[in-house]
Amino acid sequence: MADKKQAAEIFDSLGLNLSTAINIFIKKSIAEGGLPFEVKDPFYSEVNQAELERRFKKVAHNQNLHSHHLLDNGDQ
Repeated sequence: MADKKQAAEIFDSLGLNLSTAINIFIKKSIAEGGLPFEVKDPFYSEVNQAELERRFKKVAHNQNLHSHHLLDNGDQ
């Protein structure tokens, strides 16, 4: 509900109500034959993929690996 309120405030500042803004989005999507903007997942960015590749190589070559204790082993 917070997103809807925030969007309504933005559209109101542009002189639009939420219904009109949604209709504009729908008409633009039809004209574009899809979304009128690019949808990206930051996970697949070049920078992130390069970092993942670097880490995979380190694991494959056992470089700078640290063990982590994620669970309490009962030593309280």
